[in-house]
Formats: sequence, C-alpha cells, structure tokens
Amino acid sequence: MRETHSDNLAGTGGGTRREERVPVLVVGAGYAGLSAAALLAWRGVPVTLVERHVSTSVQPKAFGVNWRALELLRPVPGVEESLGQIWEGIGDGMRIAIASSLSDPEPNMIVDGRQDDFGFMTEITPVASVGAPQSRVEELLRDRAEKLGADLRFSTELVSLEQDADGVTALVADRVTGEETSVRADYLVAADGYRSPVRDRLGIPTTGKGDLGHACVIMFDADLGDLVRDREVTLWYLRNETFTGAIVTGTGVDSHVLSVNYDLGAGESEADFTEERCRDLVRIATGLPALDVRLLDRTSYGMAHILAARYRQGRVFLAGDAAHTMPPTGGQGGSAALQDGCDLAWRLWLVISGQAGAGFLDSYDAERRPIGELTADAQLANLGVRMPPAMRVGYPEPLDDPIAAIIGYRYHSAAILAETGDDGSLLEDPRDPTGRPGSRAPHVVLRRDDRPISTLDLFGSGFVLLAGPRGEAWTRAAQVAADWLGVRLTSYRIGGELEDPAGAWQGRYGVGGDGAVLVRPDGYVAWRASEAVADPEDVLDRVLTAVLARS
Repeated sequence: MRETHSDNLAGTGGGTRREERVPVLVVGAGYAGLSAAALLAWRGVPVTLVERHVSTSVQPKAFGVNWRALELLRPVPGVEESLGQIWEGIGDGMRIAIASSLSDPEPNMIVDGRQDDFGFMTEITPVASVGAPQSRVEELLRDRAEKLGADLRFSTELVSLEQDADGVTALVADRVTGEETSVRADYLVAADGYRSPVRDRLGIPTTGKGDLGHACVIMFDADLGDLVRDREVTLWYLRNETFTGAIVTGTGVDSHVLSVNYDLGAGESEADFTEERCRDLVRIATGLPALDVRLLDRTSYGMAHILAARYRQGRVFLAGDAAHTMPPTGGQGGSAALQDGCDLAWRLWLVISGQAGAGFLDSYDAERRPIGELTADAQLANLGVRMPPAMRVGYPEPLDDPIAAIIGYRYHSAAILAETGDDGSLLEDPRDPTGRPGSRAPHVVLRRDDRPISTLDLFGSGFVLLAGPRGEAWTRAAQVAADWLGVRLTSYRIGGELEDPAGAWQGRYGVGGDGAVLVRPDGYVAWRASEAVADPEDVLDRVLTAVLARS
C-alpha cells in the first residue's frame, strides 16, 4: 500500500528548479541536525542539510556538552580535542545557585564549582564534560561536517515535502536567489525546532505541558567586580519581587546574559523591554543599583515542554526539539539533541549500506523516545524546584540520581536481545554497571601495545565483539558471521591483543572467561553470552540477523 504525506509549507515562489538525489536530507542546523550531518558524513553517507537562517546561531544558548553526548561525538576526528580547548579557554569550573540577585549573600547553591564535584566520573567514562556555548559548538560541528563532505546549505528553506514507500521528495528554496531544488532522499531528518513545521504537517500529535512562558534575553557588558570569578561560569536562577529569570556569566562569549521571564497572557511582550527597562533589570539582577550597563543585544524565546507521540513516520525522523522540547533547567536539552543526531546517523548508515534491514530503523523511536521523555520531564521537574512553591502544582519530582539519566539510561527494542528476567528498567547506576543487554557498555581501562586504552575507544565505527581470555572460538565465529552477513564487525579477545591489568573486564561486563559481548556502534550492549556455547558461529549468525532486522 502506498502512503503519501504532503507538507505545504510557505514557499518562496519563482526561480528555476533543479532535481537532485541524496540518501539523507536533514532539515535544520541546530545541534540535532549538525551532529547528524557530521556523523553521517564521517561514515561516508552523502548528506544534504538545509537551514533557513544565514548561518549557525550567534547566541550562546545551551551551555555545555555532557559526557554521553561527547562519547558519541568523539569518533569524528578533532571534535573531542577542539571542545576541550574551548572549555580550557573559558574556565575551570561552574557555580549554579538559586538566589534573589547576583549579590544575594545566602544563595541556595546547587553546584559549587569545586573540581572534585564529579571526580567519580573518571571511573565511568574516559571523556570529560565540557563547558562551551552552543554558538561555538555549532561552529565546530559545521566545520567538521563540511570538511567531511556534507553539503550544508544556509539561507535555504524547506518549501514542501511528499513521502512515499520508497523515499521523500522535498522542495527547497534558496531564500536569496529564489532558486528552487527538488531533492529526492531515501530518508529525511526533521531537526527543525520545537515548533517543527515538518512534525505539524505530518500530523504527529504531541503531549506535555506545552508552552511554559517566554523570556527576553539581554546580552550586556558591565564590570561585575568580585560578584563573579575569573575562569568560572556563574549561573544564578533568579527569584525576586520584580521578576523570575536567570543570569549567566563567564561562558566565553565576551558578555553576560540575563534572561527575564514574561507572560504573554498578561499582555506582556518583547516590546516592553525597552533599553531603559533592560538596564534596570540588569541592575536588579546583579544587586548593583548604580551599575554602568552597556546593552549588546536583545532577543526572545519561548520555553516549553512538548513531547512528540512518535519519532518516526515512514521515512521521516524527528530529532532534537522537534522530538522533545524541554525547559533549559538542568542543561541537558542540548546534549539530548546532539545524541539524537548521532544516534540517527549510525542507524541510517547501517540501513543505507545494506548491513541492516529497513525495519531496524523502528528501534530509533523505541529507544530514544522513552529517554527523550525522561530527560524532558527531569528538566521540567528542575524548573518546578526553581519556581515559587505555589506555581509547582502538577510538576514531577526531580530524579533521585541525575547522573543515571545522563549516562546510565537503558534501551529496549528489537535491536537489543534482552536476557530472561530483565526488569525493563530505563536507568541503572553507571557507577555500578551491569553490562547487560540494553545498557551502555562499561568503561574499562585496558592495554594495547603497552598503552592504556578504554573499551569505549573500540566503539563507533561498527559492531564490536569482546570475548573473554578463553574466547578464541567467539572471535573466530565473529569473523565468519561478519563475512557471511556483510556486517562491519571487529572482534577482540580480552587477555589476548587487549590486556586487562586490573582484571576488571569480566566483572563489569558480567561474563566468564569463555563468554562474549556484542556491542553496537553507539556503545550499547546488544547481546551477551556468559559462557561458551556448542556452535558459536550459528549463535552469532542468529544474533546479528535478529539485531539487524535481517530476517
């Protein structure tokens, strides 16, 4: 049965029309779109991205890239190092608090900036969480994607799209010249923001609290003296008699940012924020009535909690804010969008390259949507905590362990062969990993060629089979299965070419000396055998066939 969806977005009209063909078309050059384009290009998949704005964002927006997002980005050459350099140029720590102003003598500290706050993370991951404004990160991802061969077209908007059983036909237009191009793609990634015209036109319903308010963002320069510290990011959530909002300093954008919430329903608008009022608001926010304030820029944004009911419709996939819009409280929205883009890239690559069946792509919605909703709800709970008590009614409670939601979340889908008795949990403590299918493969420091290497350094470019010291039969079977199925699969024997000096691998991965674990390109355990089996070639053939939807 042929299924067709028509998306009649406003077009530019006029101009000539060309026709093009590409495996993947991405709409939107935010975090989700750029990460998808960069990781697809790195994997050798031709990709075209269209963005209606003239360039990536110049606003700092989201600050920071969390550990899990960086684990997924690090296979792209130079990304991890460049992000680390950005953070080194900005600061050494971060303070977060709830207060009436930046001068509040008794702020309610959430993060106090000590270097050992997250020292335990070195036992969980080889990467470091980095602080960087979204504008700098987008700049970096754009540069890497283009150098890898991605076709990024700015000042270009999606005019219309039609979908059938074999692909998507999109009409895009250059907003400067008016030239129109018909792009035929196998798949389309809708990373077009929280209002997502693609999502709306496809009729994908949403849930959540919806719009939560609006804020005016004021970028300014002023001498804040000893209220802020050198080489430290300061984020104060503000509650006082005049307004609620937030002030951020030290993010590496050569200015400070004040966000002030306003209520459209009460007749307020961005127009109410005159230059004089903005200066007064900055003085209230800092607690310095005589402060000399130089305004640099003003903009506004809507804050919302919107959850798409599905992340896939036919050959169109939602990512980032189009899939899960969340309040900024907690700082995980940007990293969640980065993870969506990276996640789609490896799944699309497997199908387009013929390694996986088309049904494999159903795992994107099955796995990412529960985590997107969990993350959005956690951010909403954080917002409730920062609000006056009378306004918190109907808000969820904060998570007991935010770290588990950042790097300990679990997946459940047909691309994971769960073990008998699996409890179906969405979270596990990453400090005490289980190595069970559906969980992130644990970080263990090994040695190769007399140099330390993390197990995570082995993942990213394809499937990986890790076998115990007596697992030679598994590594031989892996090569046979890979050749037979045409799957990129690399095998290693712990205790062979990879040494385990601390003897930690078996315990963390939950297998014996003759067991084995199959890890996906995203670093998640797809299957494991605790011990040897009679016919490992047959077992691995059946495992890969099931995981990759090849049957």
